[in-house]
Amino acid sequence: MTFQLSVTELANMVDHTLLKADAKRSGFEKLCQEAEDYGFKMVAINSAPVSLCRELLKESSVHVGAAIGFPLGQTTIATKVFEVTDAIKNGAGEIDYVINIGELKEGNLAYIEQEMKGIVAVCQKNNVLSKVILENCYLTDKEKIAVCEIAKRVKPNFVKTSTGFGTGGATVEDVKLMKEVVGADVKVKAAGGIRDFLTAKAMVEAGAERLGTSSGIKIVNEYRALVK
Repeated sequence: MTFQLSVTELANMVDHTLLKADAKRSGFEKLCQEAEDYGFKMVAINSAPVSLCRELLKESSVHVGAAIGFPLGQTTIATKVFEVTDAIKNGAGEIDYVINIGELKEGNLAYIEQEMKGIVAVCQKNNVLSKVILENCYLTDKEKIAVCEIAKRVKPNFVKTSTGFGTGGATVEDVKLMKEVVGADVKVKAAGGIRDFLTAKAMVEAGAERLGTSSGIKIVNEYRALVK
């Protein structure tokens, strides 16, 4: 798409992120206040602080998103489904889960589909958005396409490029490839390494409809300065 978003529309594509192991309550309070002030779509956090952030945002339209199986994806399907269920019970309105990359590397696409179906079913039952994190820096294009083809059948709300904790983040090429495969059935979230407006703009133009970043304030302020 060509970039014709207003500042408000761009801000509403941002998942404002705090996924650090040493994050404290004060950090989550700041994150939630910033998300509300700037009109970001979601706060992206690990599952433990979900109830805190839901309480902080109870009067807000900002969603609380929980990262599941994060950042490695190396927990069982049952464990991920439990974590999803627990996060939703605690107030999560969106779920970003990491696929089992090892099973994908083994060519076990049936496992990837079973995992996706299990998590998406819980999300759909609870009217919660689901996002599938591929962690593209470890994958071949063939593997990326395979997961996106599964997603086209299972229909999570989004496929997502990266955790931001791997060896690489979102690329324009990956966003284009993923969007080409999933088409209109599933949206694409770009995450990892999106630290300025020009990078965000490139991701949106490539087909991303959500941006995972801890630099949302910088991105929005840069764009606001440009459109004055």
